[in-house]
Amino acid sequence: MARPVRRGAKASSAIDAEALREVPLEAKPLPRARVLVVDDDERNLLAIRTVLEDVADVVVASSGEEALRQLLKGEFAVILLDVYMPGMDGYETAQIIRSREQTKRIPIVFLSAVNKETEHLIRGYSMGAVDYVFKPVEPIVLQSKVAVFVDLFVMTREIQRKARQEQALLDANLRANAERLRAEQELRLVEQREAAIIRSLPIILYLEPFGANPRIPRFVSGNFAAVTGFEFEALKAQPDLWIERLHENDRARVVAALEARSTTGSMALEYRWKCADGQYKHFLDQAVLLRDAHGAPTEFAGTLLDVTDRRDLESQLVQARKMDAIGKLTGGIAHDFNNLLAAVLGGLGLIERRVALDGEQRKILAMTRHAAEQGSELVRRLLAFARRQQLEPARIDIGKLSETVSDLLAHTLGGLVRLDWRTGDDLWCAYADEAQLELALMNLIINARDAMPEGGEICVAGENRLVSMDNDLGIPAGDYVLIAVTDTGCGIAPEIMEQVLEPFFTTKDIGKGTGLGLSMVYGFAKQSGGAIDIESEVGGGTRVEIWLPRAPESSKDAAAPATAPEIAPRDGQARSLNILLVDDHNGVRMATAGILGDLGHKVTEASDGPELLALLGDDPDAFDLIICDYAMPLVSGIDVVEGARKLRPGLPGIIVTGYADAQSIARRPENVPVLNKPFTPEQMNQAINGLFRRPCASAAE
Repeated sequence: MARPVRRGAKASSAIDAEALREVPLEAKPLPRARVLVVDDDERNLLAIRTVLEDVADVVVASSGEEALRQLLKGEFAVILLDVYMPGMDGYETAQIIRSREQTKRIPIVFLSAVNKETEHLIRGYSMGAVDYVFKPVEPIVLQSKVAVFVDLFVMTREIQRKARQEQALLDANLRANAERLRAEQELRLVEQREAAIIRSLPIILYLEPFGANPRIPRFVSGNFAAVTGFEFEALKAQPDLWIERLHENDRARVVAALEARSTTGSMALEYRWKCADGQYKHFLDQAVLLRDAHGAPTEFAGTLLDVTDRRDLESQLVQARKMDAIGKLTGGIAHDFNNLLAAVLGGLGLIERRVALDGEQRKILAMTRHAAEQGSELVRRLLAFARRQQLEPARIDIGKLSETVSDLLAHTLGGLVRLDWRTGDDLWCAYADEAQLELALMNLIINARDAMPEGGEICVAGENRLVSMDNDLGIPAGDYVLIAVTDTGCGIAPEIMEQVLEPFFTTKDIGKGTGLGLSMVYGFAKQSGGAIDIESEVGGGTRVEIWLPRAPESSKDAAAPATAPEIAPRDGQARSLNILLVDDHNGVRMATAGILGDLGHKVTEASDGPELLALLGDDPDAFDLIICDYAMPLVSGIDVVEGARKLRPGLPGIIVTGYADAQSIARRPENVPVLNKPFTPEQMNQAINGLFRRPCASAAE
């Protein structure tokens, strides 16, 4: 604390010097004293001026009135006043001079040529005279008398000047003391403010003696107890405490850095340290070596900064980026898988409908179809994790949803597990895809069951939550419905907590889990505008929370979507349509054409968007319907439909996709349904029926 005191001393010295500079020292010589001579005889005035001009500056007045006017203009050392003058005589003039506050102390010497009697002298003294000089005036006498009054006047003025200087110095000293006091008070306030700021921050400032072993600082600033959980005295009492509580994986590195800093002169490293509550914090320890005037090392000045929150945020950011990268990769893989599965399932359907098979062959075909459908379900879960599934959000009553989920799981949980739903009547409705929420809850409940092999209770609770702008979930502020699934099972180890949301990660035995349950729930919550949060304790159970937006009031009476206008079939085409089909995947295109042919339609195929538009441009009225793959090179399915409707307004269209970005699909043209790959003949037939409002030809026998 020595440095602030020195700053205060310098500041006060500066204030003193500044105050002294402001004191008027009056180093210039004072002007000569002045003598006022009043006489109505010009000759007398001239004579007296000549006698006194070496003693003082002489100001003359020829009457009492003029004398009074001169007295208003400045100070005089003495007044030589003729007694007998026409008009206002000397006695009257003296009386007026003595009556004025400004002039009453100026000495008056009467000049008189007559009336030397005692009576007249007494009258003159009573009027305020201090002396008499009789005419004719003896120059030496007059000069001596006046010189006495001039010297007295000069000395009085000098005394007054010194008194003013002393008073100015005293005032300056008082101001300087007041300024110094104010500066010291402000300095103390700044020091207190800085100390309060440092105490409020997760930082410790320290001074550590050079070569100290064990490591004990001699000075610590900041809230040591708040940062570490220990009082500084505890560190002094246990010199090895700091080294002992280092994380075992960091201890050797920290000890080496502490030894090296004596050579390098600085240190900056990050490590984990076990606080009093048993939790590890990440500390950033930085120090520089201070030297004395001779260059010898004296001590280390350093800071210890708690960067735990920053490291946690960095970990969350890395995890979010990793999940996003996995999601993008998963979405791309899902698209390719859907194309393959569409071709496989479409081909299997064609074989089943067009080829006569015996019982064994149908069994093999059914087994192959089942495997392909399992692959389709796997892809659907991948898309859910990648947040690229097509959702149909609506108002969901959690209380009614609980009945549906309980019925679906009635024979799955077994007799050892009890499912407890806690949803009050005041619980808000959520805004999400109801089917996907059912699936998410089923996944969480089944995971909870698997975590309790000896049985237990699974609690599914709903709560209303208001989320502020500053939240750890990364969701916008607003109203949310919290659905928490809690079990009393084995819990999740902390070291794998960040991995449980990754696709294909599972702690179950081989063949007992795909590792897509939690990842699907994560993707569904994120795509729905919510979040997922997991709390778990080994041996104490797990709580998984799904946060979903509250359903807006306007969704209560939302109008049903407008129905596509009926499009009349072409003349002569009573039960079949001319369909223009485009897909860049040869296998999918062939399988789709086969399905459409079996449904009784005539199909013209194109391998890409430009080829379809060229065929349509040749004869826009030749086709009743276009079916487009969504993701194609050069031109997307949406662009194909828009281009086709420029050639023929209102032309019906269907988009099929194995992977689609929700935003892009959302901007599809009016009355263009989306059909997900792989699809069945029945799904294709329903899509066509939905456009034309009439039954289409059934599959060929």
